[in-house]
Amino acid sequence: MSGLIVASLAASVAPTVLAQSADATLRGTGPANVTVTARNVATGAVRVTQTSKNGSYALVGLPPGTYTVDAGGAQRTVTLSVASVGTLDLTKSAATAASSTNTTTLGAVTVQGTTLEEMKTSEVGDTVTVQQIATLPQITRNFLEFADIVPGMAFQTENGKTSIHSGAQPDGNMNVYIDGVGQKNYVHGGAISGQAGPNHDGDEGNPFPQLAIGEYKVITSNYKAEYDQISSAAITAETKSGTNEFHGEAFETFNSSNWRAETPAEEYAGKKTNGLQREYGGSFGGPIIKDKLHFFVTYEAKEFSTPTTTTGSTNTYNNIPQNSFLPASAQAQLGPSAMPFKENLWFAKLDWEPTTSDRFELSTKLRTENQVYGASSTVAASALYKYSDKDKRIDARWQHSSDAWFNELMWNYENTLDSPSALTNTPATTYFWNYSNPVGQVLMINSQDPRQFFDARQMGNALSDNLTFNDINWHGDHVIKMGVKYKQVTLSNRDSSTAANYFYDVGPGGTESTPYEVVFGKLNNGLPLTAVSHNKQFGAYIQDDWDVTDKLQLNLGVRWDYERTPEWLDYRTPQSVLDALNAPSYQYNGQTINSSYAQTLSLGGVNVANYISTGSNRKAQKNEIQPRFGFSYDLNGDQEHVIFGGAGRAYDRNLFGLLSLENTKNALSEPQIYFESQSGAYNGSAAGAGVQCVPGAANGTSCFVWDPKYYDAANLQGLGSGVGEVDMVNNNLKSPYSDQFSLGMRNKLGDWNISTTLARILQYDTVVGWYGNRYPNGDFYQDGTQWGSPGVPGIGGLILWDNAGTTYQTQFLVSAEKPYTRESGWGMTIAYTFIHATENHPYSDPSYAFDLPKPEDYPFTTSSVAPKHRLVMTGTLDVPWGITLGAKLTLSTPIPNNTICGVGQYGTACGAQTVSGEAANAWPVTGVPRGGGRFLIGGPIFGYREIDLQATKNIDLGHGLKLQLRADALNVLNFHNYADVVVAYDNQGRYQPYYDPYGNIYGVPRTFKLTADLKF
Repeated sequence: MSGLIVASLAASVAPTVLAQSADATLRGTGPANVTVTARNVATGAVRVTQTSKNGSYALVGLPPGTYTVDAGGAQRTVTLSVASVGTLDLTKSAATAASSTNTTTLGAVTVQGTTLEEMKTSEVGDTVTVQQIATLPQITRNFLEFADIVPGMAFQTENGKTSIHSGAQPDGNMNVYIDGVGQKNYVHGGAISGQAGPNHDGDEGNPFPQLAIGEYKVITSNYKAEYDQISSAAITAETKSGTNEFHGEAFETFNSSNWRAETPAEEYAGKKTNGLQREYGGSFGGPIIKDKLHFFVTYEAKEFSTPTTTTGSTNTYNNIPQNSFLPASAQAQLGPSAMPFKENLWFAKLDWEPTTSDRFELSTKLRTENQVYGASSTVAASALYKYSDKDKRIDARWQHSSDAWFNELMWNYENTLDSPSALTNTPATTYFWNYSNPVGQVLMINSQDPRQFFDARQMGNALSDNLTFNDINWHGDHVIKMGVKYKQVTLSNRDSSTAANYFYDVGPGGTESTPYEVVFGKLNNGLPLTAVSHNKQFGAYIQDDWDVTDKLQLNLGVRWDYERTPEWLDYRTPQSVLDALNAPSYQYNGQTINSSYAQTLSLGGVNVANYISTGSNRKAQKNEIQPRFGFSYDLNGDQEHVIFGGAGRAYDRNLFGLLSLENTKNALSEPQIYFESQSGAYNGSAAGAGVQCVPGAANGTSCFVWDPKYYDAANLQGLGSGVGEVDMVNNNLKSPYSDQFSLGMRNKLGDWNISTTLARILQYDTVVGWYGNRYPNGDFYQDGTQWGSPGVPGIGGLILWDNAGTTYQTQFLVSAEKPYTRESGWGMTIAYTFIHATENHPYSDPSYAFDLPKPEDYPFTTSSVAPKHRLVMTGTLDVPWGITLGAKLTLSTPIPNNTICGVGQYGTACGAQTVSGEAANAWPVTGVPRGGGRFLIGGPIFGYREIDLQATKNIDLGHGLKLQLRADALNVLNFHNYADVVVAYDNQGRYQPYYDPYGNIYGVPRTFKLTADLKF
């Protein structure tokens, strides 16, 4: 053992990453001083340990599955779930010990065993089983879609894009672990690599082939110390392996536009978009050497065209839709369109067990995606762009066990790329309503804004080692797990392009013939266009699962993490920025201000020295110490009534896309240039309002006389003397983290498992970008606005980045499950979530706080991430003729909507306040959108309603072949689950948002699809 420990410690100085194991642990009691043998029924793999003198034992690192367990002649057949701890008393008779007997199909092997429910855990969460994945209705083959049957979780689909989050925390705060390897996106989005999506808000592809997923566990809070780079939910999944019999399958899922109802936008347009959706693939696995060496391979593909309808803004002016004021050429681009998508997913795995003490695994995943994307209600099909995604991973694992300890050594490789790019060189044209509330985009055509495009990559190697001692007896029985981490990953990020976006004012008088503004990508010589950082991550943890008595278990752990990001640590603020900040005077509104801009900022309470980097004054955070404590108390010692709870801290990490802004915005910026309107000193004269643009006034706005030559983006490069924007990150930036507390009780009542939990999660140090510009006297506001204040002289607007976002949430979680068994023929789950959450930042990540002087001025308002109430119910039922039915009901109240109310326009009803010694001209307000729907009885209180059904028929073709025919009916009542919210106020100035009845929807309209699956 000492040699292996030395090897483990030596591994800590090589590139490594810490694994969050999906394997199971089996603990319990048996006869004293006997051998305990667990044999995997499907693969023949064997694990062995010894009971202690008091009869206790622990088998760790068991792949989830069904095992025959023997101890001195006492024998049981049990099923272990992913990332669980099962308790088995081998001193009791089989009849006494059995809790629920279940028939499980593992490839071509059908076995019957007692499912060991994990009752004695302090974690808050639940398991999604293979049976639930196979029988519940599903929009697309994204295995994460089933996570919302766990209280606290929500899976969401909008325009084909999918996202998942826990409670009021954004999806970027969670992490998904597959075979113990985190899939974190380090550059954009923060959730799963390859899932950032075109707008960093979701992706249309599936993260992993569903055929390769065995089952997975969702932990919404109070996970153990082995989990890192996370401050929200943890999802840990185990992939399938080959068995001792050859088995495989091939499937295809089909639907088309003829098999679905119209979307609300299509109803408004009077025309449905044609489109086809296909998902197909297969898997094959089996023995190379029986009981020793197995293989498993799978391939899945996804092809479809996402339907969308461009309506233009349907907000009204004098009861006339804003889109009616567009020029005829733009109105001609309104109507339905489709966005094609293609994805390929490969997964292959070898597992070898040469001895009862050793297991080797080697697996690889390859994912490629290409899609044409971008159209929406206010973006025409002519503005579509290309989005490419590639994700390659290779994982190798060696597990070695003995009677008293277990070691796991892993090597990982990852290489991912996200890259949206323009389809043409045509500049974008945006028609913008500036006349009256609500202001906003009416329509975009021809291309996308240059700020839409980026190029992000993460690539690196990793090695990890985890050592578990499972035979320590001291005032009870201990299973102690410890591990180290060191990871090297190269991150790169390039922002923007040299394209241009021209803005035209739209108002009751029509559309102006020349643009009032242009945003374009400007090259700034001397700086690299792509920011690159060779990051190093190190972490260590120790976790003790201590059975103090047969009733009380304590989970005691602590971890520490450390990461170096050289691009941020070694960054030097450009000399041009320092000169502009510290020049003894600067020009504003034609006047000379006889002080430096740094002094102006100081008058406004901004110490810019906190953001100036010398290349040596930034330090990587070293205090990420994360204690985690949990307990469970089995009232009667029979695992039927268990009180559990815990408290802990969990650190996430800052995304490289944010940390690299100082470089990317200076290297390739997107300045906003304003043009004098046709009819006078104000742009937007057709609308009667707009940004004041007086050439030569030097009022903080870059303003020029329009010239047709500016339609050539190349001629824009000479406009403006600066880069248009200066981003500066606080030198003492920290990683966001959460403090988590929970208390609950699990009860086994007959065949039902019921859990109730009260959880409190406090999220701190979310990074917020705030508006640094100040008027010469230091004020944030002047004449009722902050938008005329000068930015960094000769360069542009100032955006400062700080840890300023905080979210407080209280959750009440109820879970009730009657597990499906072949004998009973039915199963059911109920998940109810109540959330009360507040936050002090009005927008979702990335947070921009431009309306109040400082981030700390923002009041706490109701969170705009999660609904107050959410109910998800599922059921599975076997009926005659070999048919299995599945159903899912989802209900939730509307998600509150936050916005900024302009006090100058709506008076004190917006909540005018004095902040930082100034009268605020805007204030955050919250409202619950009106226009939701009814469900069976009561009023229109729901923001989301959906009933999904499926029916599966298995046909035995003989010779080991089975044909499975499946029909899914999604949103069978065709509820309109509106996604777009219109900003509106009543006649007293109170915020009264409502759902756009012609906009996008969550989920899908009523949709039918068929699947044929041939299995052998």
